[in-house]
Amino acid sequence: MELIFLGTGAGVPSKNRNVASIAISMLNERNAIWLFDCGEGTQHQILRSPIRLSKLEKIFITHLHGDHIFGLPGLLSSRSFQGGETELTVYGPPGIALYIKDSLELSGSHLTYPLQIVEVESGEIFSDKQWKVVCDELDHGIQSFGYRLMESAKPGSLDAAKLKAEGVPAGPLYQELKEGKTVTLPDGRTIDGQAFIGPEQKGRIITIFGDTRQHKNELPLARNADIIVHEATFEASKVEMAKEYMHSTTTEAAGLAKEADAKHLILTHISSRYDKEASLGLRDEARQIFPNTDIAEDFSVFDI
Repeated sequence: MELIFLGTGAGVPSKNRNVASIAISMLNERNAIWLFDCGEGTQHQILRSPIRLSKLEKIFITHLHGDHIFGLPGLLSSRSFQGGETELTVYGPPGIALYIKDSLELSGSHLTYPLQIVEVESGEIFSDKQWKVVCDELDHGIQSFGYRLMESAKPGSLDAAKLKAEGVPAGPLYQELKEGKTVTLPDGRTIDGQAFIGPEQKGRIITIFGDTRQHKNELPLARNADIIVHEATFEASKVEMAKEYMHSTTTEAAGLAKEADAKHLILTHISSRYDKEASLGLRDEARQIFPNTDIAEDFSVFDI
């Protein structure tokens, strides 16, 4: 899987950063793309990326500020012109349904695919055999959510080398053994597949936060995450300004990642006051607390 940043700026577009939008490419896992937030110009950013709107399966909106939703009506409409036929589900705070329906109706837009809109509350909002998604409220003045994505555990891999050493010929039998079945070989031996399967592989955890001040609900969402994506609108010295505008600083995000025992922190939602060089200073500031920190630029790609 890949995490693709389409917009990493705060508030308004700048020359270097568009406003908020993040994609998770799950093409190998479920032939789908999930999108988090959809600020103005997101579909233009998608044109400069490998993402195809026809593969878009779910959109998660963190909150209803314009820099996170103003690109949504246009993107939903464009998907109809780019081969989108499969159902698309949009998750977001109360009010997201009215915003989408009124925007589409007033603009005379007609979608060629089924659109489902789910207005979320704290707790589990989606689950299937592969993933479970939970959300909880943050602190941003307007209702804002963080999302925690938890991948189901995967069966252990088949030890082909061990099978070869046992003289088991490669072929269709390997698939049966991988499924844990007991098979009989041509020479009459019976082989139990369970004896050749490695330990269960733990699923990945991804946490993506909306805009927020420090809040107690962040830690449970972030606990043991493989990747945390967190806003860092301000540098550490502007902590009082961050509180006033209900945002976070670099060191607050880094402190959360450390306390949560996360593996990787990615900073985004960067104020336009910071140019590219200054942005690296924000990253370095966070690294003093949580060394495995990166700062996202538009079109940054991170493996998950």
